Amino acid sequence: MIAPPRWAEEQLRVERDRAQEIFRQERIQEPLEDYLEAFDQYQGAVEELLETTIDLSTLDESALSVLTNPVLIEVFRYLAGPPVSKDDLKILSDAVLSPGRLKNNPEMVRRVVEVVRVGLDRRRFPWVAERREPTESERSAAVLASAALMATSRVGTARRNVGKERQEGLVRAALIAMEMQQVPTREIKTISQAPRPGEFCLESLLGKRKADLVVGLYDHRIMAMECKVSNSSTNSVKRLNNDAAAKAESWLDDFGRANIVPTAVLSGVYKTHNLINAQERGLTLFWAHEIGSMVEWIRTTRRG
Repeated sequence: MIAPPRWAEEQLRVERDRAQEIFRQERIQEPLEDYLEAFDQYQGAVEELLETTIDLSTLDESALSVLTNPVLIEVFRYLAGPPVSKDDLKILSDAVLSPGRLKNNPEMVRRVVEVVRVGLDRRRFPWVAERREPTESERSAAVLASAALMATSRVGTARRNVGKERQEGLVRAALIAMEMQQVPTREIKTISQAPRPGEFCLESLLGKRKADLVVGLYDHRIMAMECKVSNSSTNSVKRLNNDAAAKAESWLDDFGRANIVPTAVLSGVYKTHNLINAQERGLTLFWAHEIGSMVEWIRTTRRG
């Protein structure tokens, strides 16, 4: 069988630099309008929440109308410092956040409110702890700070999602261009359940961990693929080493080195030593800006 490529440190450094430059150019050209549009939307939503709760003084009385409004409940989560995610809010309050359940369970509503009240950002909302009305400047500052916080979070999430979707689309297009056939997503517990040679499927549960794509190589191995976009060298540890490389080790344990080729297609910003670490842990690395290298290696498995 043809072994997957293993890149020397200098090769990794060169491609890392290319990926970083592409990322820099894309970020510079990114439209400011996305952030400003999100900011305007959230500014209005924050103002609505403060009006509904009379500057948070009637949060208990207004809780149900806030928590059953999909826009206001998002603002509500951002009252805390740091903000509370939807999943964390459910766990911390032992609550179900569906409108029907909340309407029929006042105690559940009380618990949800209490979680955010305990974590309320006192820098943005100083008047609440001091049991007074806010000054006009305090209220304005709270609205602007909250809107900026929420808009930044939305744009950051959108960047990650768009980048990942674009990368997955690039890989899918490359596989189709080489006449591979897309087959339905499935749960893969054994090699026999994987796509056959010349086939691939999108996000599927492979062993104990999900893969973004699973490719049936021509030599009857399977290629488990992760698409990773990192916006900083710090973030790359999470995306590459703590996630993709950890999955590689899990898949190798589940299926054996002779049967599976764990792979990551990368774009964005990475540290060279993190790339080396991921490769040493069994992860094959390709770059989105050099997707032809991945295609050429897949073709070599015909000979294998």
